[in-house]
Amino acid sequence: MTTGQPLIQAKGLVKRFGDFVAVDGIDVEVQAGEAFGFLGPNGAGKSSTMRMIGCVSPPTDGELRILGLDPRREGPAIRGQLGVCPQLDNLDPELTVRENLTTYARYFGIPRRVARRRADELLDFVQLTERADHKVEPLSGGMKRRLTIARALVNEPRMVLLDEPTTGLDPQARHLVWERLFRLKQQGVTLVLTTHYMDEAEQLCDRLVVMDGGRIVAEGAPRDLITRYSTREVVELRFSTESQQDFAGKLAGLGERIEVLPDRILLYVPDGDAAVAQVHERALRPEGVLVRRSSLEDVFLHLTGRTLIE
Repeated sequence: MTTGQPLIQAKGLVKRFGDFVAVDGIDVEVQAGEAFGFLGPNGAGKSSTMRMIGCVSPPTDGELRILGLDPRREGPAIRGQLGVCPQLDNLDPELTVRENLTTYARYFGIPRRVARRRADELLDFVQLTERADHKVEPLSGGMKRRLTIARALVNEPRMVLLDEPTTGLDPQARHLVWERLFRLKQQGVTLVLTTHYMDEAEQLCDRLVVMDGGRIVAEGAPRDLITRYSTREVVELRFSTESQQDFAGKLAGLGERIEVLPDRILLYVPDGDAAVAQVHERALRPEGVLVRRSSLEDVFLHLTGRTLIE
């Protein structure tokens, strides 16, 4: 990662839609060469923030600089240096795989010869060379996603915005997309992404922010956030009763935090095996016991809650 002038610099950034405040005064800096993530539940303000960064939605208030430029006045100049991979693939099904890239290149004034060479290089990068002359429609979801990423790279952008890059993909396709994105980062491309997959954020992001209610509630590297907001390990206990709550009181004092779910109880502890031994010392016999390391998902749910927000 390089340092210097941030590629994204937001101070007190606000986005309102009438009386509704979607983004409520956030501060964000993204340095060149890093992978930066926005995490949050539905309605947290992630998409509104990404649309402002992508210069398709003007800020209501606050300061925002993208690539050192003001998106209010220099939107076209910024967009010409960005690659955008939207959440929903919007490829042209009537064109071939290669034509989707070469046609898109015309929007950036790229000469046909250069566009064709670049398209072939990108198809090799996303492992779609053998499909170059095929129509888009019969491609699998993973192939379409990789083609959308390739299209976002046609103009050789300094920064790529990825909105939920692997939503709906099977595990094999997800890991292939992760590999391609990791290679982009190795080449010095700055990645900015939103994701609902905590493992994806841990895999790809150097730093991230957790948003909730339009505000940033936590910021840092994934491992640092886990250390700060969770414990080293989590013990999952399942008891043979309709109500796990009946056992919660008998576990008091065994962890830094106890969370009771409908089907299990979570103990947040520094040493999972020691906690399990203490459970047995209290003559408690859970039907199921799982000791695991804390994850970014534990942090996310602790900060934003488990209630589904539509």
